[in-house]
Amino acid sequence: MEVNGYKIEPGSDLNGADLIGADLRRANLTGANLTGANLTRANLTSANLTGVSLDDEYLSGADLEGANLSGANLTGANLTSTNLTGTNLTGTNLTGANLTGANLTRANLTRANLTRANLTSTNLTGVSLDDEYLSGADLEGANLSGADLTNANLSGAILCRANLTGANLTGANLTRGPDCLGGYSAWRDDIAGERDGVVADLSDANLTNANLREANLREANLSGVNLSGADLEGATMPDGTIHD
Repeated sequence: MEVNGYKIEPGSDLNGADLIGADLRRANLTGANLTGANLTRANLTSANLTGVSLDDEYLSGADLEGANLSGANLTGANLTSTNLTGTNLTGTNLTGANLTGANLTRANLTRANLTRANLTSTNLTGVSLDDEYLSGADLEGANLSGADLTNANLSGAILCRANLTGANLTGANLTRGPDCLGGYSAWRDDIAGERDGVVADLSDANLTNANLREANLREANLSGVNLSGADLEGATMPDGTIHD
């Protein structure tokens, strides 16, 4: 298979390749070298990208629905507005990746690393993120309704205006949350100024045994939340009081 003069096959050397808007549906690029390749708006529906290195790549607006990216390195990748519906991201490294506005509905994120990833306004409806690394991730305005966040590490994560209705946060770590209503964020020195809106909608969420030490829940919606066994020491409660 040849696209834009490039040979598309497992192990291909596509270093710096110009694949903007390329039709790569169902392409097999297992183990390919895509360092520096530009895949902006490329159609990668059902493509096999197992184990590829795409760190710092241009994937903005790409269609990766149903693609296999298990074990791929997407450190710092630009995935803005990317369609990742049903994508296999098992064990994928997404550290520092920009997923603003991406659609991750039904995506498999088992063991994925999302540390410091930008997930602003991302659609994560019903995804499984149990045991994930989400420390310091920006989930402002993200839709996590019905998501499985069992034992997830959300320490320092931004959850301003996030929708966590019915999410399972059993054993999750939500320590050191930000103040969404104004002031400075003590846990992240480069964030300052005011953030409008409530910290999160956690109505009907399961927070059994969750670690909420020093979490900021001011103005959060905790209607119907299960907090059995949760550690709330030092947490700021919805009414502004500090839990002892």
